[in-house]
Amino acid sequence: MEKILKVWFENERIFICTDQGHTLSLALEVFPTLKDATAEQRNAVVIKPWGDAMRWEEIDEDIHISTFYEDLKPNHDNEVADLFNRFPQLNVSEVARLIGIHKSLLAQYIYGVKTPSKERMQKIKSVLHQLGLDLAAATA
Repeated sequence: MEKILKVWFENERIFICTDQGHTLSLALEVFPTLKDATAEQRNAVVIKPWGDAMRWEEIDEDIHISTFYEDLKPNHDNEVADLFNRFPQLNVSEVARLIGIHKSLLAQYIYGVKTPSKERMQKIKSVLHQLGLDLAAATA
């Protein structure tokens, strides 16, 4: 398998260079945790010993080389994005915790690079509905 030799960021993209001479890149939108990270946090990448993945310990992000071969294009026209765009004050990390998923997965649903199952979509809606009820009760 191809190995990652170098990782860098420019123009809102992540790039890798491999031992087979390939240069691959993806938009940072695909990786919301990296997109929101500081330059210092992004540069703290560690290429795993087999060279097939990268790890950012401080921001708890892992990316496998195979991800660069997937057709990952953000699609902001989706139900989860609509919900979070309507209520930008929602904290993605906290909502993800309440749903019981990692914040990067919820962010990928929001950016449209992954699609939640019907059951997961219902759980997202249920958690947001409960947050609304809790907020209404707290202000009554």
